[in-house]
Amino acid sequence: MTVSHITVTGGGEYVVNIGRGMLSQADSFLGPILGPAVNKVLIIHPPTLGAVAAKLREDLRENREVLLAEVPDAENAKRIEVAAFCWQILGQADFTRSDAIIGLGGGAVTDLAGFVAATWLRGVKLIQIPTTVLAMVDASVGGKTGINTTEGKNLVGAFYAPHSVVCDLDVLENLPRNELLAGFAEIVKCGFIADEEILTILEADIDRATDPASNEFQRLIELSVGVKARVVSEDFTEQGQREILNYGHTLGHAIEHAERYTWRHGAAISIGMMYAAELSRMTQNLPDSVVDRQKNILESLTLPTTYKAEAWEHLLGTMKRDKKARGSMLRFVVLRDIAQPTILNVPDTSILYTAYQELTD
Repeated sequence: MTVSHITVTGGGEYVVNIGRGMLSQADSFLGPILGPAVNKVLIIHPPTLGAVAAKLREDLRENREVLLAEVPDAENAKRIEVAAFCWQILGQADFTRSDAIIGLGGGAVTDLAGFVAATWLRGVKLIQIPTTVLAMVDASVGGKTGINTTEGKNLVGAFYAPHSVVCDLDVLENLPRNELLAGFAEIVKCGFIADEEILTILEADIDRATDPASNEFQRLIELSVGVKARVVSEDFTEQGQREILNYGHTLGHAIEHAERYTWRHGAAISIGMMYAAELSRMTQNLPDSVVDRQKNILESLTLPTTYKAEAWEHLLGTMKRDKKARGSMLRFVVLRDIAQPTILNVPDTSILYTAYQELTD
């Protein structure tokens, strides 16, 4: 078992473990991470990972009580009713501050598990075990937790760092191809905001880059987690530099809301990145070659780069409620060039509409 370790210091120091075979040796690997003081563990998981959760429970229960909480798939998990269901289990089982929660699943589950861990007794130990590309490179790292409301995505949440993150690439072997590729939107984002090596690997051989068994794939996960780790370590609560991680997310989240969260996150963020690139071209003189390069990489991953013309007014209304807005001022992460992100404050929405017209299908 070869595992690489990336240390994150934002919100408290913890390690992101990236490799293969960690869950097949769950008790010997996760046992020391949990520590001897943990007597009870709640594993929060979606229905599709019921068998994996049950196996993990058996592996960990020799010296502790392990409970399971099955929650809905995808964004349906991120509701206050689901969080309350998890709180109820914790209360009935008498979980204390010395016990632990494991988030086993994609980004929605790790967001939910983090929020439950942050709020139960004002904070209990949290282990994140992401099982999608998106969750590995984004949702499980950095301590952002949250649930959705009818008004928008992630409007209720907390900054709460995990105790440890375990990225076992073996769990991706059976991930549906379209879901795996959707997660690559966040990897592409890391390439354009911070690390051009990511883009070079993707362009060299897209098939090997997206093969979970390849060395290139593991390298992309490590590079992307490294980008997030560096940014989060400097700005845990998003007061400054961490905002660059939102490249493509302002419009992307609005599209997710418009589609009632039936779209994969990566698909919406892909369009959001193209929108941010068009804004960058208009306001920062971002070279055409960079915009074209981004579009080519996203399309090589079969990710969408256009959206409906008639959706603009709805999208604009949702963006005005975005948590990154400041009063009536909309804020976007844009690029001066590759690895040169900056923040654009937009008081006049006409420029936003002009950029959007470049995306309409």
